[in-house]
Amino acid sequence: MPTSYHLAVTLDDAVQGVSLVTRGADLFAATHIHRLLQALLGLSTPRYRHHPLLTDAQGRRLAKRDAALSVRAMREAGMTAAAILEAAYSV
Repeated sequence: MPTSYHLAVTLDDAVQGVSLVTRGADLFAATHIHRLLQALLGLSTPRYRHHPLLTDAQGRRLAKRDAALSVRAMREAGMTAAAILEAAYSV
């Protein structure tokens, strides 16, 4: 990830007063960079939680940046929450 990403999300979280950051496990490795930036810039440190990624049947993450279906779109198509989770964790 580019340096600008780390600086931007760190400052954005601080400006918005974010106290809990919930991200996919794919971003776990970036957390230490954000905590270091927060310390260096004198910003408060939110709590962090990382969840397993939802993936499709081929193992690709369900992310808007990859033009994947959103959970909302799957629900609107009739999938239950349990079916979405089952599909995500069966890969």
